[in-house]
Amino acid sequence: MSLIAAGTGQPPEDAPSLANNSFWPDIAPADFRDATRLDGTVTAPRLVQALQIAMADINRQLAEWQQARQNDGAATLDDVTAPAWAGPDHYAVLYRRAVYATAHASLLERYRDVSATSEGDERGEAKDLAADDVRRDARWAVAEIEGRHHTTVELI
Repeated sequence: MSLIAAGTGQPPEDAPSLANNSFWPDIAPADFRDATRLDGTVTAPRLVQALQIAMADINRQLAEWQQARQNDGAATLDDVTAPAWAGPDHYAVLYRRAVYATAHASLLERYRDVSATSEGDERGEAKDLAADDVRRDARWAVAEIEGRHHTTVELI
């Protein structure tokens, strides 16, 4: 008996950078794949689709913040003055984190292990928990851009 292994785990050739609106930075699928350590399991078209949906979602969440900065005279994100304590490309780094985390969470939810065993179910549940953690990272990145705290607490 012999084993034939399909695929090498090598990532496919990724698409060029995805154009964003004129304010936020373009998103490079290859950078996303590197940052999230995705292998060849996720096809390039699926990756592009996840990133495009994530960009639209994060752009929608940040639309008011973007409009306020443009009203202040910033044509692009590069024109926005970051806080004095922030590092270079502060807002761009947070924006990419929000987009990458949103896309990664979506992919984690859709690429649950296929298995009829309880072991496969456990791996799927672990991926669901990981997706929740990554979505939290996206929410925190958006909150950082907007200058909000990560947690809102109310007394009942």
